Amino acid sequence: MVDGLKPRPLSGFLLLGILVPIALWFILRPFLDPVPSVPALYTSSGFSILAFVTTLYLVPALGPRFVQANLKGRDLLKTYSTPIPESQGLVCASVYLLSLILFIPFAFSNVFADRFSNQQKSVHGLAIDEFPHHQLSVYLSSIISLMMATLLGFLDDVFDIRWRHKLPVPIIASIPLLIVYFAERGNTNVVVPKPLRPLIGSLINLGYLYMSLLSTFSTNSVNILAGINGSEVLQAITITISVIVNDLLYLPWPIDWRIPLHLLGNQSEIGSEIRIGGVWSAGMAHGSRVLVERHLFSLYFMLPLLGVCTGFLYHNWYPARAFPGDTLCYLTGMAFAVVGIQAHFSKTLLLFFLPQILNFLLSCPQLSGMAPCPRHRLPRFDPETNLLHPSTVAFERPPSMRTSSTLHLLSLLGLTRRTKHPKSGQIFEATNQTILNLFLITLGPMTEKQLVKVLGATQVAGSVFAFLIRYGLAGLVYDGDGR
Repeated sequence: MVDGLKPRPLSGFLLLGILVPIALWFILRPFLDPVPSVPALYTSSGFSILAFVTTLYLVPALGPRFVQANLKGRDLLKTYSTPIPESQGLVCASVYLLSLILFIPFAFSNVFADRFSNQQKSVHGLAIDEFPHHQLSVYLSSIISLMMATLLGFLDDVFDIRWRHKLPVPIIASIPLLIVYFAERGNTNVVVPKPLRPLIGSLINLGYLYMSLLSTFSTNSVNILAGINGSEVLQAITITISVIVNDLLYLPWPIDWRIPLHLLGNQSEIGSEIRIGGVWSAGMAHGSRVLVERHLFSLYFMLPLLGVCTGFLYHNWYPARAFPGDTLCYLTGMAFAVVGIQAHFSKTLLLFFLPQILNFLLSCPQLSGMAPCPRHRLPRFDPETNLLHPSTVAFERPPSMRTSSTLHLLSLLGLTRRTKHPKSGQIFEATNQTILNLFLITLGPMTEKQLVKVLGATQVAGSVFAFLIRYGLAGLVYDGDGR
C-alpha cells in the first residue's frame, strides 16, 4: 500500500485515558456542588470532546465498509490510484446528530430540576405551560433540518446530482426551521446601514426568502471551494471557531470586567442589569437573558460540530485517508444557517464567509454559464514536480462579447489568465475562476499541502477582518444592535 494511505496512528492512552475522563467530568460537573452558572454549557463541552474521540476512531474503522459499498474515489491530485473512502461526512453527521440528541435532556435540565423541586413541595408539580415549548420546538426543528441536510447530501454523493438541481436542496432542508420560526413569529426585519436610511428607511423586511437563500449560500459556498485535501473541513473549523468566539462575547463571565464592545447588543438588552458572576439567569433583565440564551443555543450546536470536524480533519489532512463528500458540506452549511437564523446574527455570520463570498463572485462567470464550467475545477497537478498549477478551461466556440469583456476585466485585475489566438485575437482558453487557482496565479506553483495552508490562513485572516468590521467599524453605519 502507498505510504500516504496508511492509517494514521491513534494513541489509545491519550484518547481513552485522558480525553474520555475529561469529557465525562464535564458532563457530570453540573451535578456537583457548587452548580456552575451555565451547567448545560459544561455538558455540551463534554459531548463535544466525546464527539471528537468518536469521529477519530469511527472514520478509519468504517472506511473499508464504504469502499466495499462502492462509495470510494481517487485522489485526482496524486500519482497513486488506491481507492479512498468517500462520503465520510455521513459518519461525521451521525456522530454530530447523536451528540445533539443526547444533549436534549441536559439543555432543559433546569426545568427538570425545578419540577423535581416543586414536586417535593406540592403534589401538583410543575404546570405544563411552564415548560419552554418554544425553545424545545426550535431545538428539535433545527435537528430535523440538519437530518434532512445530511440525507440530501448523502443522496447527492450517491446519485451525483447536477449543480442546477443542488440549489433548491438546502431550501427543502430548511423548511422545518423556517416553519417553526414563522410559528413563533420570528422577526424578519434587518437594520439598514445609516447612509442608506434616507432612501429605504431604518428597517427592511427581507422575509423568509432571505433566510432560505442564507441556508443555500452557506451550504453551497463551502462546497464550491473544495478539491484539495482538508479544504472543506478546514473552512468549517475556522468558521465554527469564529462563531464560538462571537458567542462567548455575549456571555457573562465570573470575573469583574466589562466587554468594551458597545455593539454587542441594544442597551435594553446588554447593560448594567447583567450581574457578572453567580448564576447568570438570576441577575438579568428579560432582554439580556434572551440574548444570552440565543448565543448559548448557538454554542450548543457549534461545540460538537467543532469536535466532529476536528476529528475528521486528522484523517482528511494531506495526504487524505478519507474524503468528506457533499454530505459534510451540507451538514456544516446547514448548521451555520441554523445558528445564524435562530440566534439572530445572520449578518455577522456572513462576515465569516468572506473568502467564500469572494470565491462565489469570482466563480460567477462559470457558474452562470458565461464561460465553460467543468465539474472539477481543481488546480492542475504536475506529477514530475509534485506542484500544483492553475487549471484552465478551453472554449469550444468563440466567447461572446459579454464573456470576453468579463474575462478581460478579470485579467486586468489579476484574477484570471486568458490565452488569445495569435491571429484572430479571440480567447480560446482561460484559467478556472476559483480562489485556489487565484492563489496559484498570484503566489506561483506550490504543493497541495502548501496550498491548503494558504487557504486556511486566508480563512483565518477573513475571520479577523470580520471581527474588525463587526466590532470596530460597524458603529459608523449602525447604531445599537447591528447583528
